[in-house]
Amino acid sequence: MEFEQEEALEPMSPTAQYLKSSVLSLTIMVVLEVEVPIDDSMTIPLLKDVFLPINHRFASIMVSKKSGGKKWKRVEVNLKDHVIVPVFPCDKSKDYYDECFNEYLSKLGMDQLPLNRPLWEIHIFKYPTKNAAGNVIFKLHHSLGDGYSLMGALLSCLKRLDNPSIPLTFPSRQSNSNSGPNLNSHGYFSRVPEFVSGLINTAYNFGSNLLKSSFIEDDKSPIRSGHDGVEHGPFVITTTTFSIEQIKQIKNKLQVTINDVITGIIMYGTRLYMQRANQDSSKEKCTALVLLSTRAIGGYKSVSEMIKPNAEMPWGNRFTFLHVPIPKLTASELNNPLKLVDKAHQIIKRQRNSASVYLIGQFLEAIRKIRGPEATSGYIYGTLKNSSLAISNITGPVEKMALANHPIKGLYFAVVGVPQSLQVTILSYVDNLRIVMSVEKGFIDPNKFKSCMEY
Repeated sequence: MEFEQEEALEPMSPTAQYLKSSVLSLTIMVVLEVEVPIDDSMTIPLLKDVFLPINHRFASIMVSKKSGGKKWKRVEVNLKDHVIVPVFPCDKSKDYYDECFNEYLSKLGMDQLPLNRPLWEIHIFKYPTKNAAGNVIFKLHHSLGDGYSLMGALLSCLKRLDNPSIPLTFPSRQSNSNSGPNLNSHGYFSRVPEFVSGLINTAYNFGSNLLKSSFIEDDKSPIRSGHDGVEHGPFVITTTTFSIEQIKQIKNKLQVTINDVITGIIMYGTRLYMQRANQDSSKEKCTALVLLSTRAIGGYKSVSEMIKPNAEMPWGNRFTFLHVPIPKLTASELNNPLKLVDKAHQIIKRQRNSASVYLIGQFLEAIRKIRGPEATSGYIYGTLKNSSLAISNITGPVEKMALANHPIKGLYFAVVGVPQSLQVTILSYVDNLRIVMSVEKGFIDPNKFKSCMEY
């Protein structure tokens, strides 16, 4: 990467530099499943008139400063370089195109985005699969923004199917009555135990996070190969769908949150797969790295609001992480998965009752100031590599959408470039929850893992 004069360049946020370095490079792939055959004649006009104006980062490349660090530099964008339409034999079966699509997605995840042009691409797979009449894949580098920012950008290109003039809406944010003390009904002394418990949890969780990021790694297991360079190897993506109404029924029955239910399902499916793959693996130590947004999200803001100075929900990367141990599966939990959901609730509740999330962010900033962004990126890489899997989720709209008058049947996303054998991502859309499992090819059996998740 060549050095540039610093005038007319936009500073690159520290987090963006962490996610695009010599050590770590993360990319997000968003798949839109289209209900009708794709007419791609409107692709270039849509990108020119809607997508590029969303944020100038979509028309910028990453350059190095003479003083160190990186900045964004505006460039002319040749849109044809960013639109790829793969060609396969015609008149084949949906099973054939399913295999072609899966292989294409795997190869696409391994290919690095060219640094001499803006860090995004659109791939249009025009062949019918079992799930859709065609697929549109948005490939965007994570340095452009976090899931909230990039989803907001994509939603700017999409419209409500029933009435394009009405904005999309999103599930209301869950309120948590226990999230803080009630100043009107309790005295200060009654909150002392809660305060002390929070301090203890903060010290324990923060110390545990530091140790697991730097020194302690999970055991090798049926879900963690420990292979060097696993982030550069081939992977397989498989998905499963749950009804949000079913998730809510479990939530209400156990008096927990929707996130608790989802986490419990993932933990149960993961442990069940491990046990079926190797009975002895039930004793192995496994940790899930749960990625959390630091935004108080109640719905997506418009992109024009996100890029304003001092915006309430600004554009960029705003996330942190927590180490959540995956509990061992007992005989009673094997026969009653709801018990593991309740256990997941207790684990996450202890994590919530601490300030470790905030301290982790401050610790990363301290590393950057003392040792630079490359060292911080290395720390994040080690954090990912030492854990068994990563979990991240994004909230989608409750109405069906259309892209240039093409109805969207479903959508999901995956993060690639992660030094793990397994990553799980979750995205809600209309009344369904899509869980995506990205697994190391040849090490984890995707079909068996999917069946364990659906068990």
